Amino acid sequence: MKGYKKYFGKKALWFFITLVCAVILNFILPRLMPGDPVAAITARIAGGMTSATAAQQIYQEYAEKFGTNQPMIVQFFTYIKNLLRGDLGLSFTQYPRPVSDILKSSVIWTVCLQLPAILTGWIIGNVLGALAAYIRKGFDKVLLPLSLLISGLPAFGLAIILLVVFGVNLKIAPISGGYAQNLIPSFTPTFIKSVIGHYWLPFFSIVIIAIGGQAIGMRSMSIYELNSDYVKYSRFLGIKDRKIVGYVFRNAMLPQITGLALSIGTMIGGALVAEVIFNYPGLGSTILRGITGSDYPMISGSTLIITLMVLAASFIIDIVYGFIDPRVKAAQIE
Repeated sequence: MKGYKKYFGKKALWFFITLVCAVILNFILPRLMPGDPVAAITARIAGGMTSATAAQQIYQEYAEKFGTNQPMIVQFFTYIKNLLRGDLGLSFTQYPRPVSDILKSSVIWTVCLQLPAILTGWIIGNVLGALAAYIRKGFDKVLLPLSLLISGLPAFGLAIILLVVFGVNLKIAPISGGYAQNLIPSFTPTFIKSVIGHYWLPFFSIVIIAIGGQAIGMRSMSIYELNSDYVKYSRFLGIKDRKIVGYVFRNAMLPQITGLALSIGTMIGGALVAEVIFNYPGLGSTILRGITGSDYPMISGSTLIITLMVLAASFIIDIVYGFIDPRVKAAQIE
């Protein structure tokens, strides 16, 4: 037990150090971008004004409101103080809307799109990879090249292909948005039907890519395990092949489970290209708007959520592996 405490303590320490560095970078990097967002807000509000003094006064009011007229170190400590209270600030581009409200809505759309897509691609890919490793012959000869082709496609390339084929040419699916523009979000049959109709193209653009990568990984690990010494020895002892295969695929699943956990952890930041291409109202579109508008609070809040998800997924994987992986257990005993 002492060895486990040391192992978990090290992981927790590195998690904390990484989190601190991530928070610092989340604050600094957006503010290194060129442009003055307060000036852009002033130009939008003061449009048509002929008085330069009035425009300057508006600029100063908003600079004071957002704190951009303060020294960088003062802004940083204000950012940390607000962050500890769960306050991500007000959006520059959607003022006076809080960043937390914007991100809450965006994250829900992203999770509802990507979590089912990741799980579907993971399950189908692993089943196909396991079958290819066990059956081999013609099935493997077809699956392997196809999986390599699919996994090699860039996410934006596949998304554009689906968009052009099914949205533009065949016209059987909407080409952009999460729902029809003339609808107001509500739990009505019309709105739900519109959401489902807009859902499929971005969903399949993520699933297809995931299937290819998972199938290749599962096939390789299964072939490695099938050729292991314990499999040969078990067959020599006359153990039924069905029982051996059960152990083989269970061992081959360990790296795949790691990949699934990381995919879920990074789904907030992953496959955002599909959201941008389909103009889906998720975090991808929100980050794009934040970057184009030099919206510091929006960029910092978005990247902080992505960072926390990735760190949490990595930390949980390390903890779980400490219990289930025999090699980690042996290392703690030593």
